[in-house]
Amino acid sequence: MADRQRQRRPVVVLYERIVEAVHQGVYPPGSQLPTEPRLAADLGVSRPALREALILLQEDGVITVRRGVGRTVNHHPPQRGFETLKPMEDLLGAGAAVRTVRLAQTLEEPTDFSAQHLLLPAHGEVRFWESMIEVNSLPSCLAHEWAATGETLTGLGLDPAQALDSAPGAPSTMLKLLLESGRGMALKGSSTMVATMLGSRRGAQFGRPSDTPAVLVTQVIHAGRTPVLAAKYMLPTGAPALPVWQSR
Repeated sequence: MADRQRQRRPVVVLYERIVEAVHQGVYPPGSQLPTEPRLAADLGVSRPALREALILLQEDGVITVRRGVGRTVNHHPPQRGFETLKPMEDLLGAGAAVRTVRLAQTLEEPTDFSAQHLLLPAHGEVRFWESMIEVNSLPSCLAHEWAATGETLTGLGLDPAQALDSAPGAPSTMLKLLLESGRGMALKGSSTMVATMLGSRRGAQFGRPSDTPAVLVTQVIHAGRTPVLAAKYMLPTGAPALPVWQSR
């Protein structure tokens, strides 16, 4: 999967840079993109490469081009990759037998990661799940998931007791259960991916050497501006490919 990212065409990388800038509000929905020379200078790319990326953006509905007006960012650009908020089981399991095994389900003190992304107080407890997702009987993804406080979830109309606490050992990730219990809610996600190694502990869980290359996916789910779930997913080399770049 890391190789797949490195092999993406430069124009697709440029495409993703512009899409990310749209999501971050650099080019907000309804705004006009800078002129071609200015945008090429801002991004540090050639005009031919930029022109090709702009064509892809228009084809995918991210921007609209009108004569005499220019290029306008659409108000509802299509969401791609993990932002479609499919549970990891669904992303990995197309056409395969998938099983989720719960390894741990506890209340713990917030870690630096969960406190930062879920805006948790320094003291208190947070729901933590550790699960192994098996694809065709092979350990393929180790999931670490933390949920927002019960008060936060209840305030958003989610029943944490029904969605999470009453389902001990459920064959599902926390994200899948929250999506099912929060049907109708406007949940959004953002993700990052980095290359790493399994390490000794995770290697033992996968039955793989500690120096096995892996991809670490970090995902944060929001309801509006409120974070409701933070997760880390570890996928070793050989795991099913994730459809992150679905359009290209």
